[in-house]
Amino acid sequence: MNYSLSKTDMKKEEDKGVLVTAWRRLFPLLAEEGRVVTIALIAILVSSVATLVVPILIARIVDVYLITKDFHGVLVYSAWLFGIFMVGLTASYLQIRTMGGVGRRLLFNLRNKIFTKLQELPVGFFNQNKAGDLISRINNDTDKLNQFFAQALMQFISNVVLIAGTAVFLLAINFELGAIALVPAVLALVATQLLSPWVKRTSLKSLQTLGGMSAEIQESINNFKVIVAFNRLDYFRDKFKESNEANYVASVAAGVASNIFNPIYVLASALAQLAVLALGIYLIAQGHFLIGLLIGYFLYVNNFYTPLRQLASVWPSWQLALAGLDRISEVLALESDLQVMPADTGEAVTVSMAPNAVLEFKEVAFHYQENKDVLRNINFTLERGKTYALVGPTGGGKTTTASLMARLYDPTAGAIYLEGKDIRFYDPAERSKKIGFILQEPFLFTGTVRENILYGNEEHQGYTDQQLMEVLEKAHLTKLLSRFSEGLDTVVASSGDAISLGQKQLIAFIRAALRSPDILILDEATANIDTVTEQLLDEILNELPKSTTKVIIAHRLNTIENADTIFFVNGGEVTHAGSMQQAVDMLLHGKRSS
Repeated sequence: MNYSLSKTDMKKEEDKGVLVTAWRRLFPLLAEEGRVVTIALIAILVSSVATLVVPILIARIVDVYLITKDFHGVLVYSAWLFGIFMVGLTASYLQIRTMGGVGRRLLFNLRNKIFTKLQELPVGFFNQNKAGDLISRINNDTDKLNQFFAQALMQFISNVVLIAGTAVFLLAINFELGAIALVPAVLALVATQLLSPWVKRTSLKSLQTLGGMSAEIQESINNFKVIVAFNRLDYFRDKFKESNEANYVASVAAGVASNIFNPIYVLASALAQLAVLALGIYLIAQGHFLIGLLIGYFLYVNNFYTPLRQLASVWPSWQLALAGLDRISEVLALESDLQVMPADTGEAVTVSMAPNAVLEFKEVAFHYQENKDVLRNINFTLERGKTYALVGPTGGGKTTTASLMARLYDPTAGAIYLEGKDIRFYDPAERSKKIGFILQEPFLFTGTVRENILYGNEEHQGYTDQQLMEVLEKAHLTKLLSRFSEGLDTVVASSGDAISLGQKQLIAFIRAALRSPDILILDEATANIDTVTEQLLDEILNELPKSTTKVIIAHRLNTIENADTIFFVNGGEVTHAGSMQQAVDMLLHGKRSS
């Protein structure tokens, strides 16, 4: 299955109309915040009404009380104005306070959803996508949405309400004058509609290049030892410079796009005020208009174009939030192809297996994405308590075969049966309890040795140190634990820099052996371990329950010399190698069958 996160195709969305489509996509994010958003919307309405009432009151003060020198009326109306200003200020504060909390909660929930989704996706997804870009989606893209919802959304809605209300007042007071005042705004809105897709594309490009730069930084830091060892600082420096430059160019373009609307709306405001002034003076001269009313009308024009200019400033934030939502939605929309199959699908869930069989491949084929098959029509059976070795040249398919056993991938054809049951029908927890997997380069988590060996081990999770030591002693694992200076409390970093690669493999070995799995897969698990320790591991393997089936992938022949059965893996085939000498001959001559 292709899990590559590609650039979002926004053509359909642009054809549908940016504003309507955007709101449809953003609104579901607020579904859980209905009560808080309702309070914020009421606060916006109160604030907008307060703003709309002010100009008409000022016009009345001028035309009724100032001209007649009724200062008592001026003071009374001034007190009313002060009260209205305070109500508007309180409503604005309430709206900002409530939406700030909405933004933070949205950020918290979105990051949880993305991280949970990533945990549900199979290994193939992480093989196809860079970790740095995924980190950027979790951190940067969600933060763009947080900023929009916390700061810009209610300002956007407030401005829209105020613009609509002001337009009604302008047309109601004098339709002819109002129409002239609104014409420049219509032209500005048409320009906004035409430019918005470009603004969104530049914003998305900026986020994508930021994700690419994060990926380069992450790759360089993770491989810094290798970079220094091979003296390739210049190569990675040039790669970072290239990604940084791409982000710089995209960021500059996004900055230009983000600010392009402001001068358009400033020009529209200036044209509207000029037209209203000219026609207003003419109407006053004709006796059809009052001076105070013209002052109030100017205030309404200002109330119309000021939020329109603010809307121009908020609009790029809207586009940036949508671009971030596109990248987040790509991840959230993915579905794992390793879903647990329901028992009522009608497929053959179980098959009849030999009495001592534990795992069986039936006509299994596999390929990565759309490439040629790595494995073709594979059939073999593993029996309980036996040791199997997978040998073959590098790239022959040994690790792929083992990964299919552990269901890190699903076969593209055929089926794999564990204890007679299709492995796809096992719950992940049940499957991982039955199958242990020790990787060539095991991953450790930041914490202690104790936390790492108990990772995913529900049975021993609540044990005290003493109880855990008793279990380790019974499993003959305490000799391995003695290789760590502070035992269970030895600090481990996720990078593994605090301990050697061999010690990392020992931790992975203890973690797997402690679970006493039915099948234990060792993929070059002793590649970085000295001969003495390797002999100790052999002793521990021999102390595992007699029913444990062991699958060993190794290049060193002494590692597999005691295997009951050897399979040669190469060219898409898994062939019974027979004796140790036959396996050596196949390795030397690259034969595919014996």
